[in-house]
Amino acid sequence: MAGLVTTFGAGAMTNSIGEIRDADFLFVIGSNTTEAHPIIAMEMKRAVRRGATLVVADPRAIWLTSIAQRHLKLKPGTDVWLLNAMAHTILSEGLCDQEFIARNTEGFEALRENLARYTPEDAEEITGVPAAAIRQTAREYASTSKAGIYYTLGITEHTHGTDNVYALSNLVLMTGHLGKASSGMNPLRGQNNVQGANDAGASPVYYPGYQSVDDLAVQAKYEAAWGVPLNPQPGLNLNQMIKQVGKQIRGLFVMGEDIVISEPNVSQLELGLNNLEFLVLQDIFSNETARFADVILPGACFAEKDGVFTNSERRVQLVRKAVEPPGVARADWEILVALANACGGSWQYETPRQIYAELAQDAPKFAGISHQRIEQEGGLQWPCVDAADPGTPFLHEGGVLRGKGLFQAVDYRPSLEQADTEYPLILSTGRTLYHYNAATQTRQAPGLREKQPVAFVEIHPRDAGRRGIEDGDRVQVRSRRGSLECRAVVSRQVRRGCIWMPFHFGEARANLLTVDAGDSVTGTAEYKVCATEVVKLEGDGSSAAFPGAYFAVSGPGPS
Repeated sequence: MAGLVTTFGAGAMTNSIGEIRDADFLFVIGSNTTEAHPIIAMEMKRAVRRGATLVVADPRAIWLTSIAQRHLKLKPGTDVWLLNAMAHTILSEGLCDQEFIARNTEGFEALRENLARYTPEDAEEITGVPAAAIRQTAREYASTSKAGIYYTLGITEHTHGTDNVYALSNLVLMTGHLGKASSGMNPLRGQNNVQGANDAGASPVYYPGYQSVDDLAVQAKYEAAWGVPLNPQPGLNLNQMIKQVGKQIRGLFVMGEDIVISEPNVSQLELGLNNLEFLVLQDIFSNETARFADVILPGACFAEKDGVFTNSERRVQLVRKAVEPPGVARADWEILVALANACGGSWQYETPRQIYAELAQDAPKFAGISHQRIEQEGGLQWPCVDAADPGTPFLHEGGVLRGKGLFQAVDYRPSLEQADTEYPLILSTGRTLYHYNAATQTRQAPGLREKQPVAFVEIHPRDAGRRGIEDGDRVQVRSRRGSLECRAVVSRQVRRGCIWMPFHFGEARANLLTVDAGDSVTGTAEYKVCATEVVKLEGDGSSAAFPGAYFAVSGPGPS
């Protein structure tokens, strides 16, 4: 979001999900789309069946690589080199859209100077991707009219995640793939309604509708609307907050998140949680964080409350209560209103409809959206500025929202940890088809537990062979921050020198291992690059009851 707000003026998918099927070129980078976003992946499959070219850039083979024209199997953390080398090719071969650049952008000359040293040949040395493949991908992307970029946490979960987004934005701006259907730059949001949470101002730097907290005019508007004085200083981001738990932060309210599963370097976090004076947990099920809680507030699930969700394509949709919440559980908004009033407030909200009307009143992007209108017309995509506005299927038509698209020259910065003799394997973490995030919900389901019952680590056959590890063996994975035990999946899905783990399993928490260093702009932690070692453990190595990974690469394959 932060990168796109800077370069384009809006932190969301530029285009709609339904447009994917009509694209002629799909560049998927840092996204295991079929497992993390299966509905969006269906549209990609339709596009490929229709004849579209698909290129996947990922350190790991995923299902989409089986239907891709090309798989750019780059070394983890080298995205900036790859993307700058593609931009270098587009520039040096005269493939830029000069008219679009002149009319709609600024900062191009600084980018031109910066790209001179990022040749595909040098990129091959750093990324491991052949120079010819980089050049061919750049040519195809630049010369195809309906070309879209699709990415997610594989791009952002780095200490240079915002730089990665800037580098992708540069490709879009220099080719003019913006402001038209089946193109643009499309972050696939990582959780249900995470787009809506950002839209509503669940951020240390924005009020609702991406209005900056340090803008004095915006501050004055919200002070008048809410009737309280407001601080114009940005708050702490999540990474900064987590590091201050038990120190500067003495009390914590955790809602809908299992932080001892999802946060990096979790051993340090647990020390902080033990030093807290007070911890409140609000969720629909108990979870690992509940072990540290002083109070647990039972929330209602999506089917037990009314409201709106906003999906990846900026579409605001109604959610209608199907059943009553069990026991004493309440909708989250009801709990928050009760807490505010118990603390001395006088909040008078009686329905979610009322709350959204207030949000839309003071956030111009949503001014034309209401519960009543969605009931009559269906979901609406913001910006939607008044009651006559039909919404916006794709952004930036007729000009970039920030006025001029901003080129951001970025230089490659290595990830914080590199492989060494003590920890020679680079770990990346991610999600699987069968479980979701901290698995607070999905591990409640017997069918999903049966499909994927235990934690595992994927390791390349050559790396496994050197360590005497066979498929299904019990292994220990260790880093500078901790260790865990799980099953080994010997697979060519991962590069040599790399391993991959899901982070869903409380009994083998991958985030005991991960680095808590954050991106310089957003604080997003570097979940995708962590130096580790894997050691075989003695004992039963049987894998008969272990289904392993969802998608497996067999045969000799690439190394």
